[in-house]
Amino acid sequence: MKENQEKNESSQTSDFEFLQEKIKERPINKKKLLQRTVITASLALLFGLVACLTFLLLEPVLNNWLYPEEEPQIVTFPQEKNEMLPEDMLTEGEGTQTESEEAVESSEDVALVQKPEDDVSQTEISEEDNTVLYEEMYQGVREKYKEIVTSMVTVTSVKSDVDWFNNTYESEGEIAGVIIANNNRELLVLTKRSPLKEAESIRITFCNGTSAEGKIKKYDVNTDLAVIAVELKYLKSATLDNVSVANLGSSADANLRGMPVMAVGNVLGYKDSVCLGMITSTGNILTMADNEYRLITTDIYGSQNPSGILVSMEGNVLGILDNSHNNEDTKNLVSAIGITELKGMITKLSNGIDIPYAGIYVQDISGETRKELGIPQGAYILDIDMDSPAMEKGIQKGDIVIRVGEKEILSASDYMNAIRGYSKDTDVVISVLRYTKEAYEEMQFTITLETRE
Repeated sequence: MKENQEKNESSQTSDFEFLQEKIKERPINKKKLLQRTVITASLALLFGLVACLTFLLLEPVLNNWLYPEEEPQIVTFPQEKNEMLPEDMLTEGEGTQTESEEAVESSEDVALVQKPEDDVSQTEISEEDNTVLYEEMYQGVREKYKEIVTSMVTVTSVKSDVDWFNNTYESEGEIAGVIIANNNRELLVLTKRSPLKEAESIRITFCNGTSAEGKIKKYDVNTDLAVIAVELKYLKSATLDNVSVANLGSSADANLRGMPVMAVGNVLGYKDSVCLGMITSTGNILTMADNEYRLITTDIYGSQNPSGILVSMEGNVLGILDNSHNNEDTKNLVSAIGITELKGMITKLSNGIDIPYAGIYVQDISGETRKELGIPQGAYILDIDMDSPAMEKGIQKGDIVIRVGEKEILSASDYMNAIRGYSKDTDVVISVLRYTKEAYEEMQFTITLETRE
């Protein structure tokens, strides 16, 4: 029975042997696999690029929507009502007496009629009193310096260099700068431009030791000054609470000579230095392309290349330190370009406006000389820059500018103010008088104002 059952199972198995099959793995199509991999990677890359581009485009919009920034305010530096004209500068000190000089002379006359014993009794001061007076005076200077230094910064130029062994390292150069404005979006710092020409980055260090990145907003080639912008969003409230905007004073006062002043900044070749002295002269005029500036000299001995500000004892900025115009025998006596004459230029730089450039150097001719030589009223062209817009159009040295556009020009200051009122890439008609044969002939030239590089 058992044997029959086994035979039946054996026969059944043999009956279905033809239905059994062996399952084999399908061979891999490497070509299609590679194509699918490339397509997937390409789509992923495309998706990443689209996402990145979308983020870059929408991020500023979303950021402004979530964290709206205030629009920057227009920066202005009001001109003083007692600002001297260039023609006044020419006559400064010639046959005139200032009120202070008259007062000194009158006081000297009084001193001559006083009795010697009265003079001694009035001026007799003990050594102890003298020491106290000195201490009080210098303590007052120190307290005023503490106020001024809150508007000072250190501007560091950072760039990569290679040493003798071909190793790369970062080199730094430091100059002083002064905070001149806060436009609700940026702190604006005025400083020298030439040390920053090759900088890969600019670091601004404030009085409390904190630092932030700065960028050149605009610069002026004539004066070698630049305005550096530091965005407020990168500054902590503690820093903003510690710093202040400098008060720009007036350098137009004819009575500045003999005034005690402080030079603050990088005065002696070291940062954060201060020196005390007095103004020795203010009548030196620097004639530059399309502008004139006042040079203030002092008896302060310092570096041949200082940076910083000249400040009155009231804390008002009178000038920006610049020894590049000094005589050969006064290289180490600190000088400054007057702040009043700089305000128009600084205003443009602070608002991101290029300084218009025609390339004309003008000066005033005194009334007596004009009358003697028969020279017409206007701005006398002393010189012209090579390859400047004015020279390319045919304006020459010796011409007399009488109109800029529709504005009549009677002096050098009229010309400078007229040019300053235009913008870069503007076409301007300049009318001049040129001496031909035996008379002056009027000529007109249309020039396109540029920016001096």
